[in-house]
Amino acid sequence: MATTSTTPLNLKKEAHEVTPIHLLHKCNSIRELKQIQGCMIKTSVLQHDPNLLTKLTAVCTALKPLDHVVMRHARLLFDQAPQPNIFLFNTVARGYSRTGHDSLQVVELFSRILLLGILPNDYTFPSLLKACTNSRALEEGKQVHSFVIKLGLHHNTYIAPTLINMYADCGDCLAARQVFDRIEDPCVVIYNSMITGYARNSQPNMALVLFRGLQKKNLKPTHVTLLSVLASCTLLGALNLGKWVHDYIKKNGFDRYVKVNTALIDMYAKCGSLEDAITVFENMRCKDTQAWSTMIVACAIHGQGPKAISVFNEMNAAEIQPDAVTLLGLLYACNHSGMVDEGLAYFHYMTDKYGIPPTIKHYGCMVDLLSRAGRLNEAYEFIKDLPIRPTPILWRTLLSACYNHGNVELGKLVSERIFELDESHGGDYVILSNMCARAGEWKDVNYFRKLMKDRGAVKVPGCSSVEVDNVVHEFFSGDGTHPSYRALHRVVDELVEKLKLVGYVPDTSVVFHADMAEEDKEISLRYHSEKLAIAFALINSPPGSTIRVVKNLRICGDCHSAAKYMSMVLNTHIILRDVQRFHHFKDGVCSCGDYW
Repeated sequence: MATTSTTPLNLKKEAHEVTPIHLLHKCNSIRELKQIQGCMIKTSVLQHDPNLLTKLTAVCTALKPLDHVVMRHARLLFDQAPQPNIFLFNTVARGYSRTGHDSLQVVELFSRILLLGILPNDYTFPSLLKACTNSRALEEGKQVHSFVIKLGLHHNTYIAPTLINMYADCGDCLAARQVFDRIEDPCVVIYNSMITGYARNSQPNMALVLFRGLQKKNLKPTHVTLLSVLASCTLLGALNLGKWVHDYIKKNGFDRYVKVNTALIDMYAKCGSLEDAITVFENMRCKDTQAWSTMIVACAIHGQGPKAISVFNEMNAAEIQPDAVTLLGLLYACNHSGMVDEGLAYFHYMTDKYGIPPTIKHYGCMVDLLSRAGRLNEAYEFIKDLPIRPTPILWRTLLSACYNHGNVELGKLVSERIFELDESHGGDYVILSNMCARAGEWKDVNYFRKLMKDRGAVKVPGCSSVEVDNVVHEFFSGDGTHPSYRALHRVVDELVEKLKLVGYVPDTSVVFHADMAEEDKEISLRYHSEKLAIAFALINSPPGSTIRVVKNLRICGDCHSAAKYMSMVLNTHIILRDVQRFHHFKDGVCSCGDYW
């Protein structure tokens, strides 16, 4: 019987054939590195040539995977140096910048070398700033920035982008922009850092303005630029702008990048055009796991569960290994299509068949899957038995389901679990008070509303946006600030009267105020942000145009019902993307099949 074993590096050859130094570039593991280091110590090579310590450290920090064990050994090498120099420090700092584990140790090491009188160079600060970024250490990053200014290096081509990235990733886009504005002639790399920073901080309009500024300076964008621009279009739900970017991508040859095509699929799907997403996917010459996964998620958010599973089967046939995102997309597809048994099967496949450990998002999908199907007690037990600590979002998913299914008793029990973790989310109190109001428990309604006020919890206002003539317009529920609000209210008033003639009845049961008259309840529903956005698109678009609306919260039951009637009366296609999924309203029906 043949057997295999791991053979250590052969360090016993003739001296003229090989030396430990010659073997350094062949190292593939920390074990092999330690063998070479041991041989160097025995032959006193390290003591006679301190520069070898830097080479040894460089090989150590280049190993994959670069985990805490490897970095611990790199730190030991640094600590053993009798006279560390800036090159050795930069090598260790680069290693810390590549791993999220104990990144801030590099700041402590930096203080140490300064005390030794060792001056940093151009290659020191990018790694230092990346380490601060990994740890979201804004204060430490500011101190490094101060040192950069003292040395006059803040305009350095390598340092400036990492400064912008550090501030943006730590959530301070204003400081990032100040760094950007002080650079007299920013290159495309610096533009990319700022555009990406805006996109990651949910400021898509600023990202797009900066992209236009880059073009005015006749700077050629890179594929990194376009990834952030597409992400901004996705956040805005700006389909027409996204299509213009797609044309730009094709014209300039950026469609050769798999990541750009994948971002296009995501943009089209989240801007409401699943057809365009499928076209991009089918025209891709090369598809990696991320591309397949993005297509599966695209089908899922549009309620196309069977299509998502079909794409997954094609992925298996192409022998592409799925990852955690692939399985998340499948669970999401089953979740929004009511395929409970299939979802349970895929959840078990994760570990049993593919060896993929579930994350909090997979657990969340399972809770939602069971909750939507009315299996509330099963969902409650599922959360209780999790191998990790449940997050407030998991419990909120179940609380929302308790409201939808009218289970007040379980809802109150779930709310206790939520408040143990987070008391600041205004939506929790609103759901609780509305659930109690629906059950006629007005004493509890007043209690939860007072509790919300006492704890300073604030409900996020409903906001809907719609793109008209390449401009994105935002509306808030009851909005009186938009220049066209009076005309909008008139249009909504007329539209509601037409809808009533064909069977629409305002669902005032979702307005929970005991002392409010029925007529007042209907008026409060009438000017929800979704209706205002749809009305604005109607009066500013050619007849029969597809209307695409993006909402920051979940669509309410009354707006869902009204949109179905609008699509029938106006003979138009309304696509509404809320915080959870897409709703395609056409001919009086919704793609979700009212399973939402």
